[in-house]
Amino acid sequence: MAQMNMVKAINLALREAMTEDDGVILLGEDIGQDEGVFRVTEGLMKEFGEERVIDTPLAEGAIVGCAVGMALYGLKPVCEMQFSGFAYQAYHQIEGHMSRYRNRTRGRYNMGMVIRMPYGGGIRAIEHHSESREALYAHNPGLKMVIPSGPRNARALLIASIRSLDPVIFFEPKGIYRAFREEVPDEVETMPIGRAVVAREGSDITLISYGAMLRPTMEAAEDLSEEEGVSAEVVDLLTVSPMDTETIAGSVAKTGRAVVIHEGPRTCGVGAEVTARLIEKSFFHLEAPIRRITGYDVHFPYFASEQAFLPNAERIRHAARETLAV
Repeated sequence: MAQMNMVKAINLALREAMTEDDGVILLGEDIGQDEGVFRVTEGLMKEFGEERVIDTPLAEGAIVGCAVGMALYGLKPVCEMQFSGFAYQAYHQIEGHMSRYRNRTRGRYNMGMVIRMPYGGGIRAIEHHSESREALYAHNPGLKMVIPSGPRNARALLIASIRSLDPVIFFEPKGIYRAFREEVPDEVETMPIGRAVVAREGSDITLISYGAMLRPTMEAAEDLSEEEGVSAEVVDLLTVSPMDTETIAGSVAKTGRAVVIHEGPRTCGVGAEVTARLIEKSFFHLEAPIRRITGYDVHFPYFASEQAFLPNAERIRHAARETLAV
């Protein structure tokens, strides 16, 4: 197995998908000759040519609109939005066409396409470069909303997303693009979309997170174990929609307590949906109120203040202690 960061793992997934299927087409701003603003598409235009790695104009609506036509034709387009905050210009195509064609045609046409978007904070960026708006896309029927948390599952989930017959919004936590490496298998590997994983077994409390927030969540769980003897279970959602209710409810039924962590704003965020499902499925197992550690209900701050906005291990530990004290 090779050691890879997330950028290299995603690049590998794209290369494997394009090798496997001649219908996989990449399109986006500066993804070809410049190899992407984060170098995720490095080497792909040289290997597969300009007809399969397409540099587009600065027009997000046109990028997604062209991809919708490609998907209807039977190709497998993979779009890149340079930053998730730029995708609002394409939302009319995403909501009005990408998410609706299977229903609109009563199942006669699939919409097998992926939109990759670097999302989230932690890179000291400017406005519209650090949003976490996964709830916006998860709210749309017809879309799958996938968010990996590390190199290995990023590679596996992206291949699964490209193979899917349904449209997928694939959020990439750019704050951890190059933060760490993992072993990535030499053979092609996929993971099922819509399934969470238990990243750490525990019995006293469940910590539920995804994306870049999994790392501080795991850190908090380790600290609680070493400093206070608390056995914290960590669940990595991986897919926000469709959400794996069975796994999160099963974990909380075992531990009786839960804290949900994400960096997007609190109001109407993914944590609210997780909490609602736990109330519906695990209410009689709960021994304390469910707590949420999230970003605040403000626009993502400029870089001097971004660390104060982002959830960290200290905030997560504090919430866990309060929950355990009830």
